[in-house]
Amino acid sequence: MVEQDLSRRRVKGFPVVRPTGEDHRATPFELFFDLVYVFAVTRVTAYMAGEHGAHGVLRGLLVLALLWGTWSGYTWLGNHSRADEGFVRAGMVVAMAAMFVVALTIPEAWDDAPGGLNGPVVLVCAYLLVRCVHLAVYAKVAGGDAGLRRQVVITWLPMTAGAALLVSGALLGGWAQTPLFTAALVVDWLGIYLTARGGGWRLRSPAHLAERHGLFVILAIGESIVAIGAGAAGRPVSGPLLLAAVLGVAVAVCLWWLYFDVVSVAAERRLAGESGPARVDLAVEAYTYGHFPVVAGIVLAALGVEGVLAHAGDGEPLGAFYALPLFGGLALYLAGLLLFQRRTHGAPGRPRLVATGVLLAAAPVAGLLPPLAGSAGAVVVLGALIAVETAGVSRSAPR
Repeated sequence: MVEQDLSRRRVKGFPVVRPTGEDHRATPFELFFDLVYVFAVTRVTAYMAGEHGAHGVLRGLLVLALLWGTWSGYTWLGNHSRADEGFVRAGMVVAMAAMFVVALTIPEAWDDAPGGLNGPVVLVCAYLLVRCVHLAVYAKVAGGDAGLRRQVVITWLPMTAGAALLVSGALLGGWAQTPLFTAALVVDWLGIYLTARGGGWRLRSPAHLAERHGLFVILAIGESIVAIGAGAAGRPVSGPLLLAAVLGVAVAVCLWWLYFDVVSVAAERRLAGESGPARVDLAVEAYTYGHFPVVAGIVLAALGVEGVLAHAGDGEPLGAFYALPLFGGLALYLAGLLLFQRRTHGAPGRPRLVATGVLLAAAPVAGLLPPLAGSAGAVVVLGALIAVETAGVSRSAPR
């Protein structure tokens, strides 16, 4: 049947659509596709740093949620059919160009600059083009799968409702834009989540989905490394600056360790052990929705790291604007991992729950401390968590 389906979906020997299999992995083209998201996430962090306020952070997270939604959609598409061939690749190239436009307009996503086109309107139009191309290509690759085609049609409903709210927010601007964008995300995400459970989506390769999400986590952690350079820009090399950079790298290493050392491998095995609707539900909850707090926490922590580098050695307290994103972002990251573990393993680790509480409690205090002391405190908490978990794994290992 597969060979017959492939033969019907070729044009003069060129594969229009090639379905994936259980052992499918991420393709080099998908890594290339991710480059526009690297740029976009960097722009989000820069926007939040430039706004220097709680409202700016909220707006940055809303844009990050728009980015995450599109990336997740194309990850599911690449799981169903090879992203590096034929019709799917053509659609993703169009999406890359549109997403680059989204990234370019992030600085004007909420306040249009004088002259030129309207920034919020351009961002929304480019974003909606990415979404429409995704659903159109998905309908094409569904072929004769009636359940999947019906699922794609249903997904147009929350997407269209959210699009109306986004366009309204972009046109009205001002105070109305933030609540309208928030409502658009709630309608879109909630609608897709409710219709996805027990629906017609297909997850052909658990390994591919887990690998793609792991790659995005690395992409986000890379933003914390970029933040080190951004915070150090224009500052003379000094002892405090170098120490702050080392602490920033240590934070990034801890973030990597806490995700990849144990959690991601065990979750992939659990996903591979499921089948049918249960596999789809697990993937939607643990990866598509469950990974957003993880990514958002990393981006917030990167904002805090940038502040530490920018003010290392100043002799002034770190301040709430950088301390709360640093410690709150790390707490959000651990909370996201706790939810991820609970959905995939059944029981979250108690040390991570304790560490999350410690980070939240320490966040207000860190704002009163020098930047280096605050950053060192965060590294100590994460390092202690890793040490406790590593010791626990060693004790439970068979001898």
